[in-house]
Amino acid sequence: MRHLITVLRQCVFIGSLALSTSGAAAPMYQLLVGTYTSVRSGEGGSEGIYRMQFDAENGQIQPQPLQVVRTHNPSWLTLDLNRNRLYAANENGPGQPDAVGRVSAFIMAPNSGQLSPLAQQVTLGDEPTHLSQSRDGRYLFVSNYGVHANPGGSLAVMPTASDGTLSPVTQIATHKASEVHPERQQSAHVHSAVMSPDGKTLFVSDLGADKIFIYAYDPANAERPLSPADPAFIALPGGSGPRHLVFSPDGLQAYATLELSAQVARFDHVDGGLVQRQLVDMAAGGDVSQHSPGAIHPSADGRFLYVSDRAEKNRIMVYAIEENANLREIQQRDSEGREPREFTIDPSGQFMIIANQKSDALVVLQRDPDSGLLGDTVQTLPIGRPSDVKFIDRTGR
Repeated sequence: MRHLITVLRQCVFIGSLALSTSGAAAPMYQLLVGTYTSVRSGEGGSEGIYRMQFDAENGQIQPQPLQVVRTHNPSWLTLDLNRNRLYAANENGPGQPDAVGRVSAFIMAPNSGQLSPLAQQVTLGDEPTHLSQSRDGRYLFVSNYGVHANPGGSLAVMPTASDGTLSPVTQIATHKASEVHPERQQSAHVHSAVMSPDGKTLFVSDLGADKIFIYAYDPANAERPLSPADPAFIALPGGSGPRHLVFSPDGLQAYATLELSAQVARFDHVDGGLVQRQLVDMAAGGDVSQHSPGAIHPSADGRFLYVSDRAEKNRIMVYAIEENANLREIQQRDSEGREPREFTIDPSGQFMIIANQKSDALVVLQRDPDSGLLGDTVQTLPIGRPSDVKFIDRTGR
């Protein structure tokens, strides 16, 4: 069945690619870039959210932004194209110009993509670093990382109205730290919260606890829609530090980056839970401190998995997803910058855009959809402290 699904996806992709190369002009897509507007070391930052134009024919981001939305530290972006809304996590906290963690909502004009402020709410936690939306659009799940051990991090549940307006946080969840790492695991540090494809379960990666917590989602309980599942968590190796989790396009697999142990965990998604099947060592027996896996995304056809490796390596790891679902490394590609915090593949599948946070640039690489391999550098575009990149793509491809 998995092989059949993969073949069907390849056929759909090849058909859409043929249409785009049959003489018609390649589409222009809009790209949203979240950035850090303030940096603790005083090195400067950026202005907020950048709305850019991307030419899928030559892989070029137009240097002049279509729009700049000024807001503090919009480090993570989440799109709701059904309601033409954009949500941004304002990663604020102690020591920042704005010391309060917030989420900002914006109206996105359906034709132009123009962004207008809609609402803002506090997250009741420090340094919100990730947010996602329930499948029914009723809630945002905010990951308050919480840099400092006291009070540490938390998961916040924020209702959204039918027009996308934000309501105050109605539920907070905290976890017990593992305390394995002497500096980074003395308290909880929630790094991401991702809903299952069927919309019934929320998986919360807590770097400070070495666990992925599982919550059942019940919108009938409007004030507290989350409750611990049974089992309530997936335990990971001590000191591993789970960061981000993603599901495969068919929903049968899940993959998580383990930031502190430099590993990628692969899970079967079974009966609403996760069963660990593989642990890939990115350090390959070397110095773990030279690695820092961060962003993780599968290709749209489900054949490849891409992972950013930061710290001293600054590269993108490419894995083939084999018939038995195992990951097999096929490439290590330099990110052409420092701290590749996030990346995305354009809707045509032919380019990857990397947000190199600490070298203040977006980098566009060629990508071969058939082999999954990353090729030549197409463009390096200066932009201050990029942290997230999201395409506005209404084609469904």
